[in-house]
Amino acid sequence: MSSFFTVLLIGISLSMDAFSLALVYGMIGMPNKKKIALSLIVGAYHFIMPLIGLLLGEFIDNISFINLHIIASIILIYIGIDLIISNFKEEDTLSISKTGLLMFGLSVSIDSLTVGIGLKAITNSYLLSSIIFSICSCLFTYLGLILGNIIGNKIGTYSKIVGGIILIIIAILMFVK
Repeated sequence: MSSFFTVLLIGISLSMDAFSLALVYGMIGMPNKKKIALSLIVGAYHFIMPLIGLLLGEFIDNISFINLHIIASIILIYIGIDLIISNFKEEDTLSISKTGLLMFGLSVSIDSLTVGIGLKAITNSYLLSSIIFSICSCLFTYLGLILGNIIGNKIGTYSKIVGGIILIIIAILMFVK
């Protein structure tokens, strides 16, 4: 039973990246349909990535030339710059493409891959763990989008610039991690 609570706590902690970035995306005025789609995409990634990590296990752990934080940082910097630039376009809401949603999901799910590598040390219920990670990240992403929308309505037209700057700062922090 204690492994269940350990897995739940890991699921919640893995969801914090998605939650914080969803706050930023929520500030830019995303339609509800895209909020649901993004939440489901993040949930799907958090289901799949630990299982991939589990399968690749030692192979991924031994590859020292791949730094997944750098890849995620580059993606977030791109999204951040795109947000700032979009503030100067005459659009009411940011149109986030399907590719952009997939990139967002990937960037916040990379930690799940590394958790999957060590999942054997925590539990034997790999599928249940992935389901818990998925549910947590889906719910936290949606909550972040809703709260971000409320914050975005308060700070108005500067929300895209603020959101873009926050994404770039998070990317830089991930890069130096």
